[in-house]
Amino acid sequence: MTELPATEAVHRDLVVVGASAGGVEALRAFLGALPAEFGACVLVVLHLPPVGNSALPDILRRAGVLPVAFCTPDEPLRPSRVLVAPPDHHLVVQGDQVSLTRGPKENGCRPAVDVLFRSAAQAAGSRVIAVVLSGTLDDGTAGAVFVKQCGGLVLVQDPVEAAYRSMPQSVLEQVEVDGIASAAKLGKLVTELVGTAPADRPAPEVMDVDLGTAEIDRQTRNADDRPAGFVCPDCHGALFEIEQGGLLRFSCRFGHTRSAYSLLVEQNQAMESTLWTALRALEERSTLSRQLADRAAARGSMLSRLRLLEQAREATTAAHMIRQLLEASPATDLDAAIGSAEVDP
Repeated sequence: MTELPATEAVHRDLVVVGASAGGVEALRAFLGALPAEFGACVLVVLHLPPVGNSALPDILRRAGVLPVAFCTPDEPLRPSRVLVAPPDHHLVVQGDQVSLTRGPKENGCRPAVDVLFRSAAQAAGSRVIAVVLSGTLDDGTAGAVFVKQCGGLVLVQDPVEAAYRSMPQSVLEQVEVDGIASAAKLGKLVTELVGTAPADRPAPEVMDVDLGTAEIDRQTRNADDRPAGFVCPDCHGALFEIEQGGLLRFSCRFGHTRSAYSLLVEQNQAMESTLWTALRALEERSTLSRQLADRAAARGSMLSRLRLLEQAREATTAAHMIRQLLEASPATDLDAAIGSAEVDP
C-alpha cells in the first residue's frame, strides 16, 4: 500500500457492504436511502450461487437513485456508483481500482465478504466504511476486524431487524462497531459519514501480496502456525490454525480459509451426508438379507435362513439408530453453534 502524502486531505470515500441470506431486501433498503450525489463508491458482495445469471444489479437499481452494475475487471473507483461482485468472483480493491479474481474460497464462498473488506482496508485504510447486513454464520467478521485495525469504520444492521441475524451479531461480539441501525437508517448514517475526515490514520501493515484473497494466509504462514488436525472441506488437504485479530481461522496450503464456525457447519454437513450413506447401505443390507432368507427357506436351508434374518435384524437396528441421529438435526446456525460451544462438558 502506498502511503498518502502528509499534506493530502483524507476523507471517507469508500463504502464496502457485505450480506448473505436475507441480504437482498436489506441491500434494497440501504441503497434506497443513498442520495444521487453520493461522495463515495459503494462496493457490494452478496453471496451468490456460482452458476446461472443473477438479476441482482437490476433489483438493486430499482431500489434507489444510484447506478448499479456488476463490477468489470480493473474498474476505477468513482463516487456515486454501486459495483456488485458477479457470481463466482471475489471483488478486490487494488489501489484506486477494483478487480475480480477467482482466488480460493473463504467460508465456502466466492465472492466472499471478508475478501472485499480486507482488500479495501489494505488499499484505503481509514477511508473505508464497512457495512454488515443480514446473513448466516460469521462471514464478514474477520474482514471487519481488519477494517477497524486499519482505522476504518464498521456499521452493522440491527440483528433484531435482520432476516438472518448471525452475521451482524457475530460482528457485534467481536468488533467495537461505530453504529447499529436498521438497513435504511444505515444508509442515512453512511451518507452523513462519507466525506468526513477520519480522526486518525493508523497505517496498516504493508503486505507484498494481494490481501484480498486467502492467498495472504498461505504467504504469511510461519513456523509458529500449528496444524489443526482437520481436513480442508474444499481440497481435503491439511488445515493450519491462524490467529488474526483475536479470531481463530483455518487455512490450507492453497489458501482455502474457514472460520471456526464455518468449519463446524461444514463438518456437520459432511457428517449428515455420511450418515445418509450409511443409512442407505444398512437398509439395502436388511432388504437383501431378507430376500436371501426367503430363498434359503424355499430351499429348505433353515440354518441359512436364520443367519440371514439375524443379519437383517442387526442392519435394521443400526439403521434405526442412524435415522434417530439424522432426525436430531445438528446445529448449522451460528447462534446454535455458539450455544453448544458454551455448554460445559
